[in-house]
Amino acid sequence: MAKIEFHFNAPALVTYTCRLLRKVHARGLRAQVVGHSSTLGQLDQALWTFSQLDFLPHCQHNAPEPLRQASAVLLTPQPDAQWHRQILINLGEAVPDDFESFERIIDVVSVDDLHRAQGRERWRHYSRLGHELVRHDLAPASAGGA
Repeated sequence: MAKIEFHFNAPALVTYTCRLLRKVHARGLRAQVVGHSSTLGQLDQALWTFSQLDFLPHCQHNAPEPLRQASAVLLTPQPDAQWHRQILINLGEAVPDDFESFERIIDVVSVDDLHRAQGRERWRHYSRLGHELVRHDLAPASAGGA
């Protein structure tokens, strides 16, 4: 069964995903990113500009095959069965189709109330299926305390 990580409280969904993809790429891995077309469009633009020192080879799901094969990141509304199945990053509202065929799933949840509620539903769905769930809270620690 796939290990599913939830990254909760992402303050800026697209910016956080760029940093996450930089880590994935640095490890020599490939990722499919699923989500709403407008979010994927924002991510596509951000991947070109978020760092002057890094380039993350990426493309949209409908890119020509040579570009798809040269890319480390595929931006797609739903998982693409014809592309690499290492990491699935879900930025969307629902559980992606065929998610269980991936080695690792990272579900990123922003601070938006609606997106948080949708994230809780996805958590419950994965839990009912018996998947191991790992929670990463991205919220800064409170100022008071240790």
